[in-house]
Amino acid sequence: MVRLGQLLYRQRIRRKLSLEDIERATKIKSSFIAAIERGEYNKLPSPAYAKGFVTNYASFLGLPRTEVIALFRREFDEKRAIKVLPDSMTREQKVLSGIRIQDSLLVIGGLIVLFIGFLLFQYRAAFIAPPLTVSSPKDGAVFSQNLTVSGKTDSDSTVIVNNEVIALDNNGDFTKQLAFLPGKAEIVVIARNRFGKQTKVVRDVTIK
Repeated sequence: MVRLGQLLYRQRIRRKLSLEDIERATKIKSSFIAAIERGEYNKLPSPAYAKGFVTNYASFLGLPRTEVIALFRREFDEKRAIKVLPDSMTREQKVLSGIRIQDSLLVIGGLIVLFIGFLLFQYRAAFIAPPLTVSSPKDGAVFSQNLTVSGKTDSDSTVIVNNEVIALDNNGDFTKQLAFLPGKAEIVVIARNRFGKQTKVVRDVTIK
């Protein structure tokens, strides 16, 4: 579909007229004439001036007034609609962008919390001594000969019973057979993690 500006431009070129020729004949500034030919009505002083300039320019070129006015009204209304539409769309986009930013911040905040939680979980041993449960022997227990030391701690800890390192299974359970001479005996069980944090349990027993 031919635009009004194209129609005016072609007619001017067909008649071999410059913008300055039109300006001298119609008293319309050449910059306004160029804007009309490009369809840039927003560069004209006002809607009333725009219609008057277009009418005078078209009449000078010998174009039918009715057709020119119809084209102008259609295109000018389109320009106004196009101008209003981006503003509303811009406001909507700003709202949507704000929502997206808030959602992104929530996601990022959640990831940061999870990451910090993961670090604390992984390195909790640097601040907390390992758990240690000694199920046998009980404090004050009496044994006839040998006794069994057993208990549970973290599977990645080291267990030392009376200065001797003993093995753990995958669940952190340990068992150790000890032999003592008759009399009082002290059982010292230590669980130590890789950061040097340790938990100690002492059991006093009697060997008959």
